[in-house]
This record gives sequence, structure tokens and C-alpha cells, in this order.
Amino acid sequence: MGGSIKPALSPSSVIRFDCLCLPEPKISASDQTILSADSSSKPVTLQCNLTTAHTPYRESFWMKNGKEISNTRTEQRNTVYRITKPRADDSGEYMCVYTFDMAPNANATIEVKAKPDITGHKRSENKNEGENAMMYCKSVGYPHPTWTWRKVDGTSYTDIDNSTGRFFITNRDNYTELNILNLDITTDPGIYECNATNVIGNTAETTILRVRSHLAPLWPFLGVLAEIIILVVIIVVYEKRKRKTNSTNNHKDKNIRQRNTK
Repeated sequence: MGGSIKPALSPSSVIRFDCLCLPEPKISASDQTILSADSSSKPVTLQCNLTTAHTPYRESFWMKNGKEISNTRTEQRNTVYRITKPRADDSGEYMCVYTFDMAPNANATIEVKAKPDITGHKRSENKNEGENAMMYCKSVGYPHPTWTWRKVDGTSYTDIDNSTGRFFITNRDNYTELNILNLDITTDPGIYECNATNVIGNTAETTILRVRSHLAPLWPFLGVLAEIIILVVIIVVYEKRKRKTNSTNNHKDKNIRQRNTK
């Protein structure tokens, strides 16, 4: 039994390999900005400054809503992005991103907010009773709006939701859609309003829904048929009068000839 037993290492003799963790870079960034609804609003300047970095710095660039903005890469620590003629569609989540040779990217976020601006909607919808109708609205603005629909009747209105079984509302970030099934010619025609609301404000647009009788497709045919009938009646009346006139004239000529022969 010639083997020898080695003594166990004490905790103090265990060699530890601890990672070297560097402090995160520090970035000074502009405060959030709220765009004015006025079309002549002043230019907006977003600014970031890399104040502290413990590893070699490479470059920076700007992103909007998760996508890089072209032609914004620079090697300067103090980076600026300018919006010369700000509109609602310039609002969003902007981010300045700094890259390093030996460390992960660092970034800071600046929110540019604006009330919703509805840029597209159906102005009118013409359908036949029993068919389905679809109306929609599109918007720009940040934060993304909350959408609501209602039917306007003069100074009063009725909120619309998905509880009736015939009205179905589909909402996405900057898009809403209202579908109405099996249109009723009595209750469904009217003015429908989509409303986009966020923390900055709200905007609304209207669509006129017209519902025609299911006989409406026959109206052009019936109109042509009526014109043909009227034309035929005119021709018949004209022919009758013409024959009557000719008969009268012939009778007069006969009387004249008879008097002349005496």
C-alpha cells in the first residue's frame, strides 16, 4: 500500500480567477422633445456626448425606431442630429449609439413626441344592403395612439366596439380598421369617425357610409328600359298622328277634285 494521501487544500490556498469588470460608459443626452402641431415649428436638435469611456472609443451613429439613420456615423464624442422641418412623422424613439474596440456598444434614448396626425383614411364607402363594408385610418405620431370608432349623428354619437357581432375593429400601432358585416339599409348609413389619441393630443377623421337597396344594380337597366318604352310610345303616337293627318289631307283633295269636275 505504497500510495500516500495528499492533504486537502485549504480555502485560502485556492487560486481564484475573477473577471475584471469595467464601469459602463457615461453618456449625456438631450431631454425628450414634444413637437408642435404648428406647421412652422422650429428646428429640433438632438444631442449626445460620451463623457466617460474606459476602453478605446471607435465611432457613433443615430437610430430611429430601431433602424439606423443613414449618414450619421461620426468619430466625434459629441454627436448631433438635427430635424430641420419637424412634422408628426419625425416623432419616435431616437437613440445615439457609441461603439468601442474592446467593449459592447453603449447608447442613450431620446423620445421625440407628437400628437397623432391621421395621414390616410377612406372619405366615403358606397355599398349595397347585405354586403360588408370596410373603413380604415392611418396615422403618424409618437407614442402610438389608442384608436376608437364611433358613429356621429348630428351633435351626438354612438361608440362602436366588437360586442354586436356585426362590427369588428382591428387596431395596430398606426392603423385601425372597421368592418361591418351584412349592412342594414336603415341603421348603418351615416358618418363614422376614427379617433387617434396619445399623451400629447388627439385627432379625428370621418368617413361617410352610403348603403343602397339591393335593387340598385338593376336601376341602370330599368332606366334604359324606361327610355326605350318612352321612345316607342312617342314613335307610335307620331305614326298615328301622321296617318290621321294624311287621311284628312287625302279627303280634302278628293273633295276639291270633285268640285272642279262639276
